[in-house]
Amino acid sequence: MRYIHPVPATSNLQDFHGRVAIVTGASRGLGLAAAERLYERGASVAINVRDHARAEAAARLLGDRALAVPGDLALEGVPEDIVNRTLDRFGRVDIIVNNAALALPTRFLELSAKEWRLAIEVNMTAPFLMIKAALPAMQRQAYGRIINISSTAGRMVSTLGGAHYTASKTGLLGLTRAAAKELGKFGITVNAVCPGMIDTELTRENAAPELLDRLAAAYPVPRLGTAREVADLICFAASEAAGYITGASLDINGGDLMM
Repeated sequence: MRYIHPVPATSNLQDFHGRVAIVTGASRGLGLAAAERLYERGASVAINVRDHARAEAAARLLGDRALAVPGDLALEGVPEDIVNRTLDRFGRVDIIVNNAALALPTRFLELSAKEWRLAIEVNMTAPFLMIKAALPAMQRQAYGRIINISSTAGRMVSTLGGAHYTASKTGLLGLTRAAAKELGKFGITVNAVCPGMIDTELTRENAAPELLDRLAAAYPVPRLGTAREVADLICFAASEAAGYITGASLDINGGDLMM
């Protein structure tokens, strides 16, 4: 099956002018697409990935309003350092996109406690720590947008990932709701975006083309989604227009899950 992807609409919209975003896991796939789209629409963007060279390369790709902030989010002090470096450069932090994730296909019988803990650490604990690190700056501003990238796996069960991926992405939805309930009074919204099967490098690394063909053909919209489409939904959740939406799980899956 040939995937027919929509042609991205060109837009001169600069609705994020003056805003500052931190995007984790932003060297490729959904993270890079979100960083690019926010940048196109006027935001300054701090790019986080663990590897220094990959972070620098992604920041150079975006331009002068991008900053590389490499580091392992699960390590003590790293989220605070990322926020502080962003504040030093841009003076504020308005948007956090918690996209970095560990998506391994290990089946239940082979899944070790070590790998389980690592998935929880990367997919749940790191977003919690990033929110905590950014909270003082957002409270001072009385403004913030936090977008946690969960998955259809978090709403149901993963097609390709293992039990640790499903469990951690479900837990991320719980964190989203709890944080939304407590942080709204500070002018901070917290929402989750739940992509289905999206055509990214990670998807193609974990599934053969024949499997992707078969899965896509069964969706009401019979194709894989694009990273750009997910990025536009992330931008909506990060925008002024979404100011009365919080604690929501925003699905983008071609109709694979309807609820």
